[in-house]
Amino acid sequence: MKFMKLGSKPDALQTDGKSIRYISSELATDIIITVGEVKFHLHKFPLLSKSNRLQKLLSKINDENSDEIQLDDFPGGPKAFEICAKFCYGMTVTLNAYNVVAARCAAEYLEMTEDIERGNLIFKIEVFLTSSIFRSWKDSIIVLQTTKSLLPWSEDLKIVGRCIDSIASKTSVDPASITWSYTYNRKLAELDKIVEDKITQQEKIEPVPKDWWVEDICELDIDLYKRVMITVKSKGRMDGVVIGEALKIYAVRWLPDSVDALVSDAHAWRNKSLVETIVCLLPCHNGIGCSCSFLLKLLKVAILVEADESSRVQLMKGIGLKLHEASVKDLLIPARFPQNTKYDVDLVRDLLNLYMTNIKGSHDVAVEEKKDKANDESVLGHRFLLKVGNLVDGYLGEIAHDPNLSLSSFVDLSLSIPEFARSNHDGLYRAIDIYLKEHPSLTKAERKKLCGLMDVKKFTVDASTHAAQNERLPLRVVVQVLYFEQVRAATNARALSNSPRNPSNALADGDEECEKSGGESCQSLNSQMCHMKIRDEECHKNGKLNKKSSKNSRSGMQLLPSRSRRIFDKLWNVGKGQGENRSSETSGSSNSPTSIVPGDTKSSGSSLRHRRHSIS
Repeated sequence: MKFMKLGSKPDALQTDGKSIRYISSELATDIIITVGEVKFHLHKFPLLSKSNRLQKLLSKINDENSDEIQLDDFPGGPKAFEICAKFCYGMTVTLNAYNVVAARCAAEYLEMTEDIERGNLIFKIEVFLTSSIFRSWKDSIIVLQTTKSLLPWSEDLKIVGRCIDSIASKTSVDPASITWSYTYNRKLAELDKIVEDKITQQEKIEPVPKDWWVEDICELDIDLYKRVMITVKSKGRMDGVVIGEALKIYAVRWLPDSVDALVSDAHAWRNKSLVETIVCLLPCHNGIGCSCSFLLKLLKVAILVEADESSRVQLMKGIGLKLHEASVKDLLIPARFPQNTKYDVDLVRDLLNLYMTNIKGSHDVAVEEKKDKANDESVLGHRFLLKVGNLVDGYLGEIAHDPNLSLSSFVDLSLSIPEFARSNHDGLYRAIDIYLKEHPSLTKAERKKLCGLMDVKKFTVDASTHAAQNERLPLRVVVQVLYFEQVRAATNARALSNSPRNPSNALADGDEECEKSGGESCQSLNSQMCHMKIRDEECHKNGKLNKKSSKNSRSGMQLLPSRSRRIFDKLWNVGKGQGENRSSETSGSSNSPTSIVPGDTKSSGSSLRHRRHSIS
C-alpha cells in the first residue's frame, strides 16, 4: 500500500475522554472547534495561516464575542479534522488509501488552498493521489470504496470518476504486461510437485489470466461496481466472456444461497436491485458471453425477488439462444403462486419455444435431417437439438413425480421439440413410467394418450426389456415392444449368419433392416385387416412360432415375462377361432399393429391375412 508522510514535529494532540482533544503546549489554547461530538482545543494562529474558511468563521465569532466554532456536516468527521489540524501544526501525518479521501474532502471544506499558503494540504494530497494512489491497482479500489461515505464531496471533487477510470484502464492492460499484485482464488490448489533442477524459475511462472481482475472489484458496492463495469465495457477492449465471468463472480459473492435469505424483508430490495443491475450489465447480444447455467440461476433469483419484467425478458432471450448448454438441475425453477405445481413448467415450455424459434431462424429445422452431413452448421445444429431432447426427457422425469402436474402439461412439454431431437425414446419412456406410477388414477384414454408419445421402435434393448415386464403400461404397448424386439432379434440373427466376419456391422445393419421391415410389415397388415375386430383378450396373434426361428430369436424370447407369456399363450389358444370383439382393455387402433414373426407357418400367415389386428 502506498503512503505519504507530512510534517516532521512530534504529535502533541492529546485526548481527554472520548470527546475532548487538546494541544499539549506551554501556550494556552484560545479557540474551541466542535466537530460532531468532539471538541478540539487549539490555537488560532496555526489554523488561520492555512484555512481560509476558519479565517471567515473566526471573524464572525469575534463579532459575537465567542471563542467556539461549530463545524456542521464536516466531511470525514473528527478523524478527518484531526489530520487537517495536525498538518496546520506541522505534526507528522501519514496519508494512505484509507484516509486520503477523507483528508482531501476535509481540506476542501476548510479551503486549504494555494491562495492561503504555498504547498498547502490540498496540493499535497492531489500530488499523492495522482502520483501514487491512481497508479496502484489495489489502492485505487480501496479509495473508491471509501468515497461512498463521503458523498457528495468525493463526487464533486472527481475522486470517484478518477478512481473508476484508473481501475477500468488497468483491466484493459495486456495480461502479459501486468506486474502488480491481484487476487485470484478460483484456481484449484495443486499438490506440491518436485520440480527438476533444469526447469528455470521463469518457466514455472504461470501466465496472467484474462480475468485476473474480477475478484478484486467484487468488494465494491453494487452502484460503484455498476459504474466500473460500464466504464470497462465502454472501452471496448474486454472480451464478453470475461465480462460474463466477472458478473458471475460478483453474483456468487453477494447473492445468498437460500431462498429464505433471498426473499427476506431485510434483504429483498437489495437482492432485487442487485439482480436487475447484473442483468443490465450482461454482455451484448443477450448475454452471449455468459453460461446458460448462470443465466438460469439469475432468472430463478429474478423470479423469487420479483425483479422487473424487462430483466426477466432479457434473461429469457439469452437462455433461448443457448438452452442446449443447460442441465436438468438448472431448469428446476420453483413455481410461484397461483401455480400449484412444484416447478414452473410453463416457464420451461416458454424457454423451449424461444429456443426452437431461434433455431428455426438460423437453421431450417424442417430439412435438418436432409442437409448434407458435411455442412458444419447443420451437424452442429442437429447435435444441439439432440442435447435439448435429452434435456427435455430428463426434465420430464423430474417433474413426473409431482402429483399436481397435469397430463396436458406433460404432453405439451414432450411435444415441444421435434421428433428427430430424440435419438432414442428411453428417457421419454422413463419419464412416462414415473408419471404412470405417481398418477395411478389416470383413465384408459389418458394412459393411451400418454403412451402414444413413445415410439417403441426407438427403445434400446434395456428399455424394451423393462417395458415388456412393466405392469403399468397398457397391454397394446407391451405387445408392440415384444413384437418389435422379436423382429429385431430375428433380423440381427439373419444378418449375423450372412456376415459372420463383421458382427458389429451386421448388428448395425440388422437394426436398420429390422426397423424398415417392421414398419413395412405393420403398414401392410394394417391395410389388409382394417374390416374386422378381434377380442381385446386376444390383443395380437403372431401365429405358430417355428422352433428353428425361436432359436435364432433367443434374445427376443428372453424378454417374455410371466404376464407377456400368458398373453401369447392366450393369443395362441384363440388364434384359430373366429375374430371377435376385443375387451375394453385392448380396444382401439394402433399406429404400429403387430405382424407375423419371420419363420411363421403359411397356415398362420393365411389365417392372419383376413384379420385386423388392433392393439390398444
